Amino acid sequence: MTDLTDLGIAGIRDGFRSGAFSAREVAEAFNANVAKAKALNAFLVETPEHALAAADAADAARAAGEEAKPLAGVPIGMKDLFCTKGVATTAASEILGGFVPPYESTVSQNLWDAGAGMLGKLNMDQFAMGSSNETSAFGNVISPWRRSDGGNAPLAPGGSSGGSSSAVAARLCPGATGTDTGGSIRQPAAFTGISGIKPTYGRCSRWGTIAFASSLDQAGPMARDVRDCAIMLEAMAGFDAKDATSLDLDVPHWEAGLSGDLKGKRVGIPKEYRVEGMPAEIEALWSRGIGWLRDAGAEIVEVSLPHTKYALPAYYIIAPAEASSNLARYDGVRYGLRDLPEGAGLQDMYAATRADGFGPEVKRRIMIGTYVLSAGFYDAYYTQAQKVRALIARDFERAWEQCDLLLTPTAPSAAFALGEKSADPIAMYLNDVFTVPSSLAGLPAMSVPGGLDAAGLPLGLQVIGRALDEQGVLNAGLAIEERAGFTERPAAWW
Repeated sequence: MTDLTDLGIAGIRDGFRSGAFSAREVAEAFNANVAKAKALNAFLVETPEHALAAADAADAARAAGEEAKPLAGVPIGMKDLFCTKGVATTAASEILGGFVPPYESTVSQNLWDAGAGMLGKLNMDQFAMGSSNETSAFGNVISPWRRSDGGNAPLAPGGSSGGSSSAVAARLCPGATGTDTGGSIRQPAAFTGISGIKPTYGRCSRWGTIAFASSLDQAGPMARDVRDCAIMLEAMAGFDAKDATSLDLDVPHWEAGLSGDLKGKRVGIPKEYRVEGMPAEIEALWSRGIGWLRDAGAEIVEVSLPHTKYALPAYYIIAPAEASSNLARYDGVRYGLRDLPEGAGLQDMYAATRADGFGPEVKRRIMIGTYVLSAGFYDAYYTQAQKVRALIARDFERAWEQCDLLLTPTAPSAAFALGEKSADPIAMYLNDVFTVPSSLAGLPAMSVPGGLDAAGLPLGLQVIGRALDEQGVLNAGLAIEERAGFTERPAAWW
């Protein structure tokens, strides 16, 4: 029998339903892989008992002749940004040390209701602030990939969902939750040769998900392929009255609607994404992607998104501003870390707790955000950035008059070595140059692996769609997947 950990979500679901194996066998196989791959530092908390309990429930239901739930028999990884009842949740920050939520996030509850089990809580950039998973208070996540050209430095798995991307790529779980504020699902997916989709803003509830930037944060799945992402997204999405930004819409049957036939579709190629200094390999991959979509029946058209160059600076004003407000709740009074120097007053406790609890990148963004919201600078920075955001959204609306989807690279490079960019925040922020615009506009966007670079590292292609057109994005992703034939995987870590 095929090693059970080689199967993705669809393979496990279908094999379990057919009786080819039990859910407990699947859970035990993935629990074993998690235990063997600790060197990757992908998991902050392991919950083998949760995975086994869900598996036993699935097996019992099948034995009783009950209809299988959508994710029955499928164990997943949960990014540590989602609150999980009775299981430590820290957002990879010391300031939430010891916090065990008494409630479940809506997204995780939806997954448990669909029959999934949890293998553990996945490492991430602290409070989702980072592009390499190097800002975690609990150590770097390491990508399971290695360069084939002799370079042996450990590689970044991308961020902020680096634990999720590393775990899926290394076969520690068949799928994992991620969150995407400016590219934190798509960029790590591209770095590790997996697929990941950020749905339309509001598709997945933000309730119980620790906030970074509330007008941008969106949960989504990361998995082996497009079909697995569709299956998982169906379980995660849905209206939630507890989230004021949740869309009161039925969840489409995305898996049933999957088709790689793009006849009648127009795919736009935004000329502004051909940035100066783009590596030739990224340009070549983009050209191949255009050819694949044309082969799938799509008409290719050039479009313009003229305000693209302002997206990154606007994002790095808006997101830190919202973060500075959201993170003000961490004060050492009610939960998490409390640093109370002898003889200190309340303000001293606040200062000491935050100084010790927040990491350098989080502090940097809080300070930027506080500055741009301060009297005398609010209009010059924050108001202007919001105006630019509106212009970027308008660019996309005008592009949809000419096309149905957009195709771009996901990231400007393959994975880089850990430590390579950590001393230069601007260089790190540039990793999000292709993903931030669609985040500012709240649009669905997906990364699909398209091939390897000369050093044997994965490269991703990004599909962006109209608001609520996850089906179109998934279908274009499937068309790429079918033609790219990407089957490469990293070597085992044990």
